[in-house]
Amino acid sequence: MKAVIIGAGRGSRLRHLTEELPKTLVPILGRPMLDSILDALAAGGFKRSDVVFVCGYKAEVIRAAYPDLTYVENRDWEQNNILLSLLCAREHLEGGFVSTYADIVYRPGIVADLVRSPHDIALACDTDWRRRYVNRSQHPETDAEKLRADGDRVVEISRRIPSEAATGEFIGVMKLSARGAARLLAAFDAARAAFAERPEFREGRSFRRAYLIDLLAHMLESGADLHKIDTHGGYMEIDTLEDASLADAWWRGGD
Repeated sequence: MKAVIIGAGRGSRLRHLTEELPKTLVPILGRPMLDSILDALAAGGFKRSDVVFVCGYKAEVIRAAYPDLTYVENRDWEQNNILLSLLCAREHLEGGFVSTYADIVYRPGIVADLVRSPHDIALACDTDWRRRYVNRSQHPETDAEKLRADGDRVVEISRRIPSEAATGEFIGVMKLSARGAARLLAAFDAARAAFAERPEFREGRSFRRAYLIDLLAHMLESGADLHKIDTHGGYMEIDTLEDASLADAWWRGGD
């Protein structure tokens, strides 16, 4: 099983912080976000030789700073989005994988919890997610990748879920067994064949610009079983300069 870090984009809403650095190297809590992610992956049993980084913007900077990781490059990162970025690492996915966004900080135990999950597809879900949006003006709750669940079974995942109806926020970290990976790859191929030439895949986005949750939602509607494991805080996304300024207070507050 591999660990895949999806980190090709620039993170333009961090403005000057990403002029010279890829987003994942922006210091949060006194260290690059990538260091925190690697610690979390290590807690789940992944050595650095198990880690595949999908790079794009400032790829040479991250390759030089972390030469012990395996790299695949998303050369079209300015034109596509998270889903196609993940699939740049397709050759590393078939045996099962844990994937993670690159612009987040989360408690290390989350990856260990996912790896222990008996389910083929398990998503990490922050049930205390709304606390981080109280003073967050540049990234509203309507942007959150929300999910609804019946017990631990995910029944819907979408940014359009009303906040009051959401079980929590998908934090961008998930585990797929070899069987789960096969289902995701088959779903991706089928969706690409059906939607690649159409103007819209889901929620106004083309297939090329699709988010990971777009494919997960498509799989749910096709009958796939997705489950969640919860974290009650212990997670934050750093998407804007405002987020970076709030990070220390969020973390000290238990979020």
